[in-house]
Order: sequence, then C-alpha cells, then structure tokens
Amino acid sequence: KYNFKETEKKWQEYWQNNNIFTFNWQDTNRENIYAIDTPPPTVSGTLHMGHIFSYSQADFIARYKRQQGKNVFYPIGFDDNGLPTERYIEKLKGIKGKEMPRNEFISICKDNVHIAEDQFENLFKSVSFSFNWDVKYQTISDKSKKISQMSFLDLYNKGVLYQKYEPCIWDVVDQTALAQTELEDKELESQMNYLKFDIENGENIEIMTTRPELLPACVAIICHPDNFEKYKGKFAITPLGVKVPIFADEKVDKEKGTGFVMCCTFGDQTDIEWWKKFNLDLRIILDERGKLKLDIVKDLINEKYLILEELKTKEAREKILELLQEDGRITREPQKIIHPVKVGERSKFPIEFLITKQWFIKVLDIKEELHKKASEIDWHPKWMENRIHNWIDGLSWDWCISRQRFSGIPLPVWYSKRNGEEGKVILPTAEQLPIDPMIDLPQGYTRDEVIAEMDVLDTWATSSVS
Repeated sequence: KYNFKETEKKWQEYWQNNNIFTFNWQDTNRENIYAIDTPPPTVSGTLHMGHIFSYSQADFIARYKRQQGKNVFYPIGFDDNGLPTERYIEKLKGIKGKEMPRNEFISICKDNVHIAEDQFENLFKSVSFSFNWDVKYQTISDKSKKISQMSFLDLYNKGVLYQKYEPCIWDVVDQTALAQTELEDKELESQMNYLKFDIENGENIEIMTTRPELLPACVAIICHPDNFEKYKGKFAITPLGVKVPIFADEKVDKEKGTGFVMCCTFGDQTDIEWWKKFNLDLRIILDERGKLKLDIVKDLINEKYLILEELKTKEAREKILELLQEDGRITREPQKIIHPVKVGERSKFPIEFLITKQWFIKVLDIKEELHKKASEIDWHPKWMENRIHNWIDGLSWDWCISRQRFSGIPLPVWYSKRNGEEGKVILPTAEQLPIDPMIDLPQGYTRDEVIAEMDVLDTWATSSVS
C-alpha cells in the first residue's frame, strides 16, 4: 500500500537538502533564466482550497522548466498590508483600528501578521510548492515601502500621477475609496418605482428609478434626443419641489423605463458623465457612511422630506416612497426586479460615488498602448486575450491609488502651511525613503509648517511592483 506521508517527506527533504528550488544568482545568462512573477497571497488569516489551486498552475510550469535545464526564479512573498490584514488583526485581537491611536494599531499589525504568514508558509511547504523561500518578502517591509514610495515619486515626476477632488468609487462599509478593479457585480433584489415630475408648462412626465432616496440630489432630467424637441429649453419640477433643467443624450434607453431619466449627483457613472457634460449643479447628499445629509438642499426641497436626514440609504428609500405616496407622486405599482449591482470586492456592499480628494495614476490615455502590449503576449488559452482586451475597453476611470486605511504604505507627501505656498505638495528625496509623513519631516521644514498626508497606498500599488 502506497504510504504517501512517507514518500512526500522523503522527497521534501531531498529537494530541501539539495537546494533544488534555489535560484542560481551566479548564472547571468539571460536566455537560461525563466522568471515567474508570483502574485503574493493576501494575508487574511483564512486558508482554503483556492490558495492551493491558484498556485498549482505556476508550480507545474516552474518544475517543468527546471527539468528543461532552466535557471528558474520563482519567488514568494506575502501581501500583508491594507484592509484584509487590518480585518484579520482586528478579529485576532478583538480590537478596532479606528478606536485606537493609529501608530499603536499599525504596530500591532506588524507584530502579528507573521501568525497568518507562518500558516501560509506551512501549508505551501506541506504540498511542496517549489518557491524559492530564500527570497521571501513582505509588502509591509521597509524594503517594499521604499520601492513603493520610490515608484510614487517616479510617477509624480513623469506627470502621470495627480491629486484632485473628483467623484470616486466609495465603499461605505470599509470607509475607503476603491479602484475599478476592486468591484464586482452582485445580483440584488430591488424595485422599479414610477414617479410623476411636473413640467413648468403644466404637463407632467413619468420617470422610473430604483433609487428614489437620491431624489434630493436630482440636478437634471435627461431624455432621448427623439423626445427632446417638445421639452427643449424647459424645466421640470421634481416631486420634492426643485426646478431642474431638461437635456437630451443618446445614452438614455428609449426601450427601458420611460425614456426620461433623472440625473442625480451621483447614482452611477453615467450621472457623473452627464454632470460634467452639461455643467450641472453638485448636490452630494450621502456621507462616507452612506447616511443622508441634507444641509446642501434644505432650502430647496419640500420641508416634509427633511425627515430623511441621517437615514441610511435603505431606510431612506422606504421612507421617501411613503412620503411620495402621500403626495400622489407614485404613478403605478412598483415592479420587483433582480438586477446586477456594483459592490465592493471585499465588503460585498453596494458602492456609492462621492466627491473626495484622492491621488490617481493616469491610465485612460494609454488604453491603446495597453492593447498593443496585450497583443504582443502569447496567450494560453487564446480566448483569454479577448478577456484582457475587453477589460481594457471597459476602463472608465484613472486608477485611484489612495486609501483611507491605517496599515499600509504611507503616501510620501506633505502639504505646506507656509505663507504664500499653502497647500503646496512637498515630496521627499529618494535618499530619504522610506518615510512616514506623520513622523518624518521634509528637508528645511518644521512640524508646524507642514500637514502630513494621512492616506496610504492601495495595496496593489505595492504588490504590483513586487
């Protein structure tokens, strides 16, 4: 009978003792080097079959190439900064990062990530993944910190990194901005609600919405060009009593809903496009926690609707439908639906769009270059090439790389408080890196003369340079 434990142990010891998986740094013949860019597993404290499965494919190739005589560079590291690590430590220690001094929480994270990393390492070694453990790294280490911050300086100096107050994708659960790649579609129950909007000439139109709680943020009505001639230059009155302009745009689907759409700041990405295109007013009524804040519209909307203040979106949705029913503004029975909604990859909660000050890397202006690079690659299987081209076509935001978290690589930035240069961005020199702007200072400035950047880098901005 085959004793797999005995056989596995024998070969594990043999491979280890004979340095079979070690990269030969003396062999500098580029043609003989086979390098594998191993994505570092996220330290979340949760191990499952996917961790084994997803690394098996690369391991098969690494072993095959070694047997062909290649000098295989197959590193491994741990992605141990960012939100997953914070959640893991909070659960492990029964603490909350936002309820304690930031430096203390970061220190606890650094002191305890090894627990999960040791579990990962033991698991990977137990199935004999042929990583070169001699070059194990951490994305929270000072070395990774220096490389990531150096990359930030490099991108800033090249003019492809910018900071701006912009609509951003916001996770109300995890309390941070997200990148487009951190979203997924989730099928959720909802309902189509049909509301009556008045036109200033005495007519009225019907509008369908799944998000009536955003009515206080309505800044325009958009209709299909085929319907526009009759309403050109006219204004609509929302059910809350606010006068808004009417515009036309091809993006309005005549077959879906009623042919009229309310533009709110912001319900979705199309709202953002219309807001910019038509230079509309800005009425942000949701805060970072997904609660309604009506200060900006309290002098505009019908007073009875101010009761929505401080309600979360779901509660506000139910309440505003009650009020609209009382006012005779619901034109027909709601229709129950199930539709895909964009949610945070980790929180699984519907995202919102808020105006916040964030750091971005330009990607929209290099889409053709990305397509060209993708076409230069040999894809296995071939249909995966279609997937990357579709993904590139679907990019509609520059990459937001700032995160409102605690345990991460600090953005290496200060802002000046000196007279005449208030708000000026101050960066360290490469020789100063790595730095923490809340502890370190820029050359020639005192603590009273600068404001330290509080945000950290998106963890992908670190693991992508590993």
